[in-house]
Amino acid sequence: MSWNEPGGNKKDPWSGRERNKNGESDLEQVLRSMQERLGGLWRGGGDGGRGFGAPSANWGLIGSAAVAVWALTGVYIVDEGNRAVVTRFGKYVETTLPGPHWHIPAPIEAHALVNVEKLGVAEVGYRSTGVRQQQSSSIPKEALMLTRDENIVDVRLAVQYQIKEAKDYLFNVLDPDVTLKQVTESATRAAIGKSNMDFVLTEGRGEVADAIKREIQQIMDDYRTGFHISSVNLVDAQPPDEVQGAFEDAIKAREDEQRLKNEAEAYANEVVPKARGVSARLMQEAEGYKQKVVSRATGETSRFGQMLSEYEKAPEVTRKRLYLDAMESVMSGSQSILVDVKSGNNLLYLPLDKLAPVAVPPPEDASAARSETATPAPAPTPTQPGDAGSGRGWRTLTRGRETR
Repeated sequence: MSWNEPGGNKKDPWSGRERNKNGESDLEQVLRSMQERLGGLWRGGGDGGRGFGAPSANWGLIGSAAVAVWALTGVYIVDEGNRAVVTRFGKYVETTLPGPHWHIPAPIEAHALVNVEKLGVAEVGYRSTGVRQQQSSSIPKEALMLTRDENIVDVRLAVQYQIKEAKDYLFNVLDPDVTLKQVTESATRAAIGKSNMDFVLTEGRGEVADAIKREIQQIMDDYRTGFHISSVNLVDAQPPDEVQGAFEDAIKAREDEQRLKNEAEAYANEVVPKARGVSARLMQEAEGYKQKVVSRATGETSRFGQMLSEYEKAPEVTRKRLYLDAMESVMSGSQSILVDVKSGNNLLYLPLDKLAPVAVPPPEDASAARSETATPAPAPTPTQPGDAGSGRGWRTLTRGRETR
């Protein structure tokens, strides 16, 4: 027979206690009694004298309200971009994401909010002041650094960072911000000490900043500070104020040197191609002249060989032919005219100025040529009869004179 059937066992197997006449266990009786007490309290009194005036009920109600309020203090909300680190008696428990959460109220558990999206800035060598941080004041103790070539430079550096791990940021280092600043100064001095002054002040700024960023990130990861270095900006790097004037003169001289080099290179780029073109043209002309001379010499040699063979066949005819060719070649450039005059006293008129070619004056003597053209030519000299007893006489007539 089951325990809850009529006439069965009146003992509750779960509570181990007997049930009353109404079939209720002791636990159910206690709960019903508490409900009646609370109902009487809200009504200002109750049956059997159980009301507001009962001391035990008042203290129970106060305790329940206090527990409820204490439990509500464990509710917290994490905003977007933040992380909440929950600790229990100071020991890390968990990291919660944005949204509503609840933890055991204090003093058992507590939470700390960390902004992981905020971009922080650590300044070394200066401090931003003034409206919108447009002005800055130098801190020589942090800014003056020694280079590898034993020069002193004034370096101002700005490091931008974010918190990538809230737990490491809160528990691994006592003061992460101060640690970051000290690590930045140490890494900057190390990077500047490995470089020359000119390299730091001119083309090496970007390289030095990258080296500093890598060094800072490595050290902060070794310390497990939870920082992520976003960027390192070398705000300014210049010599100390005491030598600023001399250094500006040196920079100006270096710029003048570079400018002159650029001008010389530009001039060389302009002249060298022209010289190479002229050289190539001269080489081609020389090669053409060489081929011309060689070809002419080869042709003359061939011609001489052919002429020699003809000369061997008919020496007298060939000798006369050579003489006539030579005279024709010589007399073709002369202004003298040979006239075959038979014996007699006939006058022979020859327009020598028409027959003889007139030399063309050069362009600079154009005026002289015009005056010579305007001057009338002298009258031709009549031919004279040949010598008596001779059947034919050769006379050479030139301008203004006669030659026998």
